[in-house]
Amino acid sequence: MFRLESNDGAVVLADGTKRLRIGFVTHAIARITFTDGKPFKTTPSFIVLPQPCGENGNKPAYTLQETATEFVLSTVALRLTVNKQTGAICYFDAHGNLLTREPERGGKWLTPKEVYRYEHGGAAPNLPGPSASGPHTVTQEARRVFDRVAFEAKLEFVFSEHEALFGLGSHEEGYGNLRGKSRELYQHNLKAVVPFLVSTKGYAVLLDCGSLMTFHDDAHGSYIWADVVDELDYYFIRGARLDEITRGYYLLTGTPPMLPKWMFGYIQSKERYVNAREMIEVVREYRRRNVPLDVIVLDWKSWPADSGWGQKSLDPVRFPDPKAFIDELHKLGAKLMISIWPKMTGDCPDRRELLERGFMLGDGSTYDAFNPDARRWYWEQARRGLFVHGIDAWWCDCTEPFEPDWSGAVKPEVHARLVLNTEHFKRYLDPAQINLYSLLHSQGIYEGQRSATTAKRVVNLTRSAYAGQHRYATITWSGDICATWETLRRSIPEGLNFCVTGEPYWTLDIGGFFIRHDPALWFWRGDYDAGCRGLTAPDLVEPDPRDTGCTDLGYHELYTRWVQYAVFLPIFRSHGTDAPREIWRFGEPGNPFYDTIAKFIRLRYRLIPYIYSLAAQVTLNGYTLMRPVALDYPDDIATHQLTDQYMFGPAFMVCPVTQPMYFRHNSEPIHDAPKTRKVYLPTGSRWYEFWTEKLFDGGQTIAVEAPLEIIPLFVRAGSIVPMSQVMQYVDEIPDAPYEIRIYTGADAQFTLYEDAGDGYDYEHGAYALVQLAWDEKRGELTISERKGGFEGMVESREYQLVFITSRGRVTKTVRYTGQEAKVSPTTD
Repeated sequence: MFRLESNDGAVVLADGTKRLRIGFVTHAIARITFTDGKPFKTTPSFIVLPQPCGENGNKPAYTLQETATEFVLSTVALRLTVNKQTGAICYFDAHGNLLTREPERGGKWLTPKEVYRYEHGGAAPNLPGPSASGPHTVTQEARRVFDRVAFEAKLEFVFSEHEALFGLGSHEEGYGNLRGKSRELYQHNLKAVVPFLVSTKGYAVLLDCGSLMTFHDDAHGSYIWADVVDELDYYFIRGARLDEITRGYYLLTGTPPMLPKWMFGYIQSKERYVNAREMIEVVREYRRRNVPLDVIVLDWKSWPADSGWGQKSLDPVRFPDPKAFIDELHKLGAKLMISIWPKMTGDCPDRRELLERGFMLGDGSTYDAFNPDARRWYWEQARRGLFVHGIDAWWCDCTEPFEPDWSGAVKPEVHARLVLNTEHFKRYLDPAQINLYSLLHSQGIYEGQRSATTAKRVVNLTRSAYAGQHRYATITWSGDICATWETLRRSIPEGLNFCVTGEPYWTLDIGGFFIRHDPALWFWRGDYDAGCRGLTAPDLVEPDPRDTGCTDLGYHELYTRWVQYAVFLPIFRSHGTDAPREIWRFGEPGNPFYDTIAKFIRLRYRLIPYIYSLAAQVTLNGYTLMRPVALDYPDDIATHQLTDQYMFGPAFMVCPVTQPMYFRHNSEPIHDAPKTRKVYLPTGSRWYEFWTEKLFDGGQTIAVEAPLEIIPLFVRAGSIVPMSQVMQYVDEIPDAPYEIRIYTGADAQFTLYEDAGDGYDYEHGAYALVQLAWDEKRGELTISERKGGFEGMVESREYQLVFITSRGRVTKTVRYTGQEAKVSPTTD
């Protein structure tokens, strides 16, 4: 039986050698720690930042009551009851409504286990790995030795019948609501893990753990299992809505910094551009065609040909004058992102340097991101080799950082993959930390660049993720996915499950990384072969003139639908191997694929004021840009199983087309396929179809027209959407008019955010806010007085106000100079 041991800032309950500690970080966040025969840890967390004493520096007040059968801990937002016999916790809101509970038998289990580490000999000669993931090294010898005794941990829950669960990161299976599902939580090319689970009942659970974990809500039970912990340590966050939960998560793990404004434009990438001249010509061609582009990406093998894998400097043959090359891109209004790797092989000077300082892991190939000195030295290599020339953004590839299953014709079974991958990680990393490499690697890049300049915001596109990584300005993409309609379908819910974890910026390879089918490799299973060439030849110094793109019209249709979907992702990026992805690879003006791709790239740029303002809310107020419909409409049970619709900000409900209507693979025409898709409109709102502006009631499923040039797209009545004109790159025309659409039918609010677009002056208040508020009853829009300012701010701008109603449009134009204005669509 548990008894009260202490109550000094946190409640500690004891049952023999077991200790259960419950404290409150805020009134709405409880920290629960469970150990057995060991003192509570005092070492810092990798995930959770050191906490002040509650909100505003004060300890949150709580009360403790004891009855014959339980302890009751209460704050103004939460009430937790602890069963004296078993330690099982029930979690209630302030009104006594049950949020969730642990099973009466206890729900928290620790099983002692021996933990081993490996002592390594010298590095063996470089061994070529699969061509799609780069070479690897192995050690000549490794001795497995006992390190310590820790625990396996298990945390059980009893979920409610009509409860939906989201989170745990981005994976392969295409799960939306995780009820009835299981997840294996380890880092992988196709997995980005975040141990954070969010419920439609208004709570979330964050596990402070870096080891392999699994989640189950199936025949095996409802629980999270952890492979190696020193104690079971987790946080319970109460929030009536997703944004309250996310704010609590950021209080624990840190705030996401602002990304530069240009990062929300179009990003053109491929495996791979060969030289500087090719990249400049691609940007010039976009400019000639008047198709917007902000970033061009230099993939792997940019290093000197004779330097070994992963050198962080440019090949002097293909990039003879790096600064002049990047300066020319900047003159064209484009930025450069470059791929860098945590692993280095061969006679790579960066590798030799790190080996000499003892900064490599036991494989002799991967630098030790857990060592702060190694992180600083890795950054120094990136700074002197690349950043000094004007690099704008980092693409930190292969940050798992191992891929032991990335070979062979047959995909290993789920259980076999788990063992193969995690046991390989344990050869080089502490078993309690195998999920943390990307978090630490991202920290090194962020802190390095922040120490070098305040004028350029950090951008780190990285393939892996973990809880807290957002504080280092990271974007995560979904790995090397395949060009199939099934992959597109699965990507939609996986991206949502990633973003609800509080890691706000997610993207993918538009069109899939692998286009063709290679029967020798299980992961290279695209559906389209025509015109594809595989990986770019490693010895090229000039582009291959035969590499003109995939010619399969089935792929052109898939790619076009993928672009439509990706316009409504936090980051809009095209990338992949087998064939280039520039717009002219899909036809010329007048071709329906080309015209539709161009139309949607331009739409993305029209939406930049909306997207960038919401990105500011991510930083300022814990907002989530890409959201499951179920978490905005938790009481509408029909939304809980939606996997192919989602909210993009407060206004848009996006409904991608995920099946072919025109062509199968091999350009085989599809005859008489309906050009529609079904859409569910949630109860509680009315919805405008974006393209026709027709108004629909919620609570119904409708068939929506969806020809090639249309993605079904709805706007919630009671929304304000600021838009701009199409530009060739973000802020090409700084004082361009805004078109502000007011979708009437309910009250609406929106905060328009502006700043310099780059640099960190915003951290010191250098930004401006304009509140837009529509009063449905009065039929009036209020534009507030501007709050704040920054150097270079546009003081006067034309606002074209478009009032959209069930009866049609009314447009009014005002010149906004920073003073409050009220505008009604019915008066002059």
